[in-house]
Amino acid sequence: MNPYTIVIVLSCVIIFSHLFNIFSKKTNVPSVILLILLGIGMKFVMDYQGYNQDALILGTLEILGIVGLIMIVLEAAIDLELTKDKWPIIWKSFLVALISMVGCAFTISFIINQFFKEDPFISLVYAIPLAVVSSAIVIPSVGSLIDDKKEFMIYESTFSDILGIMFFFFVIQNVNPEGIDTVVYSVIGNIFITIVVSLVVSYGLVMLFQRIESEVKLFLLIAILILLYALGKQLHLSSLVIILVFGVLINNSKLFFVGKLKKWIDPKAVSLILDDLHLVTRESAFVIRTFFFVVFGTTLNLAALLNLRILGISLLIVASFFIVRFILLKIFLWGKSIQPELFINPRGLITILLFFSIPVELKSTLFNADVILVVILVTSVIMTWGLIRYGKKHGEQPKFKLHMDGELPRQPLPYFVERMSDDHEKPSADKAELNEEESRLGEKEE
Repeated sequence: MNPYTIVIVLSCVIIFSHLFNIFSKKTNVPSVILLILLGIGMKFVMDYQGYNQDALILGTLEILGIVGLIMIVLEAAIDLELTKDKWPIIWKSFLVALISMVGCAFTISFIINQFFKEDPFISLVYAIPLAVVSSAIVIPSVGSLIDDKKEFMIYESTFSDILGIMFFFFVIQNVNPEGIDTVVYSVIGNIFITIVVSLVVSYGLVMLFQRIESEVKLFLLIAILILLYALGKQLHLSSLVIILVFGVLINNSKLFFVGKLKKWIDPKAVSLILDDLHLVTRESAFVIRTFFFVVFGTTLNLAALLNLRILGISLLIVASFFIVRFILLKIFLWGKSIQPELFINPRGLITILLFFSIPVELKSTLFNADVILVVILVTSVIMTWGLIRYGKKHGEQPKFKLHMDGELPRQPLPYFVERMSDDHEKPSADKAELNEEESRLGEKEE
């Protein structure tokens, strides 16, 4: 392919992605769906032109997925504030993510075992990726929701990614455990080491980068984070925790740098780094997410949608997601509306990445991978419908709010503006009447 043609195509993809974002904000249709459809369209064009893109696309997809995941989680983490009033959202979202992921994993494992007659252990390995909610789809799709709902979804999807990755690698690393003690020590050791490494690295990076005077340093920081993530994966650590902890720590530096640690931090320098990091992560995550889902769209096998057996199994798996989710949201959000949170339950980037990470010795010859593609499409369509149906009703901020102490809202309403303008027009007449009344009283006194 002509290199200029490639440049034109890449530029057009970015432009289309920006237009999709604008369209998404107006209609609540997730831009991710539109990107996947764009990829499907590009696949038809490439097939028509006779391009053999399979090997290149699969390699590109995996790399884009890894870098995209890091940027998306970092983008979400630097927006999260740890305060007392946020604590209920944090622990509820964590429990929903944990119980949902484990419950769905074993339910899907049973379905795979029954329909594909696969070994129970291998069934679980294939089920875990399908049990993880995709933060790559959720985070950019919930921007229009009210703060509580948006933060709950960001926390839940991020926790789901982290817990899903930890659970997946825990399972494949303990294929033939010597005993239950080995498994327990492996889990506890992995979690403990990951948390310690995450805190040490995060403190070190914050203190180091606030002292770098070079204007070009943010991509150096991102390169170091990507390096740490990759090294952590090689050491079988839950590397995503490093990214999450760093983002939360730098955004809540006053909470983490207390006591003697205060003298090691310059709040102004950290604030500047945080502002620049917001911009870079937002832009980088946008670009990487764009290409990931477009490339993913080119890999879809639409013929799977016509296979009634695959479609039926996929819909049964999706049904299990929403049954588990409905029960958990009713328990943990008791007395509150669970819409549109109930429908925001997509599978995506992590599902694909973990599927690619299944070791050769655990690969299934019975499981049909088209199930994964159908599940991703169906859950994304359901989320789209939920956001369109309930997003505006439950997502718009109230136009005004009368405070409990009787104060008026900060934003002036048109009615008050009209009254104020009327009052500005009346003073001259009122003053004339007052002067006339004073003159009458003066005459009476005389």
